[in-house]
Amino acid sequence: MSQTAPITRRRWRRFAWHYVEMIIAMFAGMIILGMLLSAVGLGFSHERDPELAYLLMAFDMSVGMAAWMRYRGHGWARTLEMCGSMFAPALPLFPLLWMGLIDGGSLMGLAHVAMFPLMLVVMLWRLDEYAGCAG
Repeated sequence: MSQTAPITRRRWRRFAWHYVEMIIAMFAGMIILGMLLSAVGLGFSHERDPELAYLLMAFDMSVGMAAWMRYRGHGWARTLEMCGSMFAPALPLFPLLWMGLIDGGSLMGLAHVAMFPLMLVVMLWRLDEYAGCAG
């Protein structure tokens, strides 16, 4: 076994753990802010207002992730890149919604499925940032 193997495994473990942390922060933001906004009457129905419901949910998730990323020491540029992965699914999905090819429930489901690989792509693009440069 080479001497670099433990460093590589450690980096990938750090990367994987960071990915899990981002998912937890994303859902925490969605749940906590979603409950708060609903309590004051600012929630939107994905049946009645699917675009607004999606954008608000993506914002809630982004706030949770941004808070965690800033706490972890990431700069604003990397934080905004990651938040962009919450909004990016709207680009192909909104036109499908407008054409009547999907409904609000499908929009939400497909967007959630798309967010996970998009987050992973952003993290792989900045591997040193998310896996840690130090061995």
